[in-house]
Amino acid sequence: MITLAVDCMGGDFGPRVTLPACRHFLDRHPDARVLLVGLPDSLKSFSHERASVVAASEVVAMDDPVEVALRRKKDSSMRVAIQQVKSGAAAAAVSAGNTGALMAIARYLLKTMDGIDRPAIATQMPNAAGKATTVLDLGANVDCTAEHLFQFAVMGSALVSVLNDDDSPTVGLLNIGEELIKGSEVIKKTGELLRSAGKTGDLNFYGNVEGNDIFKGTVDIVVCDGFVGNVALKASEGLASMILNFLRAEFSRNILTKVAAIVAYPVLSALKGRMDYRRYNGAALLGLRGLVFKSHGSADELAFEHALNRAYDSARNQLLDRVQARIAHAAPLLAAPQATTGPVPVLTE
Repeated sequence: MITLAVDCMGGDFGPRVTLPACRHFLDRHPDARVLLVGLPDSLKSFSHERASVVAASEVVAMDDPVEVALRRKKDSSMRVAIQQVKSGAAAAAVSAGNTGALMAIARYLLKTMDGIDRPAIATQMPNAAGKATTVLDLGANVDCTAEHLFQFAVMGSALVSVLNDDDSPTVGLLNIGEELIKGSEVIKKTGELLRSAGKTGDLNFYGNVEGNDIFKGTVDIVVCDGFVGNVALKASEGLASMILNFLRAEFSRNILTKVAAIVAYPVLSALKGRMDYRRYNGAALLGLRGLVFKSHGSADELAFEHALNRAYDSARNQLLDRVQARIAHAAPLLAAPQATTGPVPVLTE
């Protein structure tokens, strides 16, 4: 049995969404159990042979400062859910609650893996190839060193190898151009580390990629700092929503466009499914000594169920062990001095 601890109180909708999603998840996974963490009165209506309630007396609000969530609300549903992972009662925890609080509590309780300085948030974005591009970091770390970005690449590679059953996913470094001479000093140094990892077989490094490559599906994994990653995530969600709303409005204007919509329905349905961000819900907090997954705060039942699926797949395929093994193998690259590529040429007109 794979046991998940679910923060049922987190997010914009709490038990109205998390409980139905848990039921759908259990119905589709006969080898799974869930620990429903939250206020007992809010969960008493739920009954399932593979579900049990773990009481918590407090709830972390979406606008609670990190300090309040970490130091004052010590019996919150979020904290108790992560505690189930620490104690071994659950293989992974899932929450739609406050992202900053979730990261702070998870890092405090679970600690980081050996060789990892900072955890990172990773999720998937749909691409034109009909698959998904995994991007990290998505907001946990705004200021990153080259070593941090290298660690993100190693962790992301382990995650994708689990989710896609691919032992050698391709890794791209997000930059303002493909050329080696472009980017900040941090990006250039990161490129050196990643190229070294490619030579030793620790990573399948493709090279520098640009923002549009995320949506082209040029590589399986795109590495960037949290500021850039979060902007890319929010922009992609906004664009997808705009396109779908535009199509919905255009095809309902008059009888001709309605007929056109009926004819084009199979194509439009496929497009909607591919662009539906709910199918990609469930961001992994990588680098911790336990599995924690973050759902969108505004997630509906379908989206939250997908977050549960990601946590389940990661636990079943031993993501923690894979991340630790890859980090241990790549550790000499971080310890050894890196060869320089020589002076950067000065571009002249």
